[in-house]
Amino acid sequence: MACFTSLKQELKLLEAAFNDDDSRFRVVTASVDELIFRFIGSNGEEFLIHCNITESYPSSAPMWFSESEDPVVSTSIEQLTDIGGSCQLLLKMTKHLVTNLCNFHNVPVPAGLSKLDEALPQRSVCEDIEMELDEDEEEEEEEQQDMEDCLDHYEMEEEPSNSSAESKDEDIDSRNMEILERIKMNQRKDYLKGAVSGSVQATDRLMKELRDVYRSDSFKKGVYTVDLVNDSLYDWNVKLKIVDPDSALSSDLNTLKEKEGKDHILLNMTFRENFPYEPPFVRVVFPVVTGGYVLGGGAICMELLTKQGWSSAYTIEAVIMQISATLVKGKARIQFGAPKSQYSLARAQQSFKSLVQIHEKNGWFTPPKEDG
Repeated sequence: MACFTSLKQELKLLEAAFNDDDSRFRVVTASVDELIFRFIGSNGEEFLIHCNITESYPSSAPMWFSESEDPVVSTSIEQLTDIGGSCQLLLKMTKHLVTNLCNFHNVPVPAGLSKLDEALPQRSVCEDIEMELDEDEEEEEEEQQDMEDCLDHYEMEEEPSNSSAESKDEDIDSRNMEILERIKMNQRKDYLKGAVSGSVQATDRLMKELRDVYRSDSFKKGVYTVDLVNDSLYDWNVKLKIVDPDSALSSDLNTLKEKEGKDHILLNMTFRENFPYEPPFVRVVFPVVTGGYVLGGGAICMELLTKQGWSSAYTIEAVIMQISATLVKGKARIQFGAPKSQYSLARAQQSFKSLVQIHEKNGWFTPPKEDG
């Protein structure tokens, strides 16, 4: 079914549905970059929920987070990552969020939710999500039981679990399917040798993230590529190949291709065993960049890459696209002729550590929109 709703139309509909007249759930701020909702729980507690929208929306999903540590809010936000599709994605996510929050707090859903029902397809979004969550729960139970017998665990993984999984994997080309199969085989060998790295939780999430990347439109269109360093799920090389075509950075990439035969910005993302509850460490490896919030050594000054600004609900593709947008907004330029030794992992880690300490004391500064 074709989708004729633009982002601005979705925002207008959300503002109309959840306005100041609604005391339970309302829109506080709405722009093409960010949405802020306020929800009042059953005990009168106020929760602010943020939604960051990237320039590549709806190809990349919005990023949701809340400063509250309330488990109901956290769970409701995390479940938004299971909502697929690109048509009216913001409306679908908001409906699911509102419905979950109200159900968990045992309060009536806002009257404005009916306006979303009128705009969305006939089929209930919540029914779709419940079906997906039921499938996920079944898979988690199977994995937990299978871990008790490592050999049986991996033999079961080699067989298709259900027709739904098979149909999803049809969206992944054969070369990338081979990578996924090779990673599973390596995991089996490491498990049998007792040499497993990372954690089961992080590995499962990273496998899901990699599959989602291989299925994404941005990846298939060559906006970026992903290579695993030594087939490690915990070490990704990401090549940003297409940025805003009207930006100076895009022009610099064309010049870089002419001069050096390279047409990308290389990022390295490393993950730890506590992912997704802590962010990956991300740095620019090549080329040397000035501006764009890139620090000495190649680290990147972005709050969402810190423990303070990170949310476990963020997807890796959304992070990649947000970094791309930040480079452009920060007026990044390629420094031609700069020594390659200027960037290193040690320097990047040190500069990022200093950055975090400074912002922990002074907070984060959000520049005016006209400044990018």
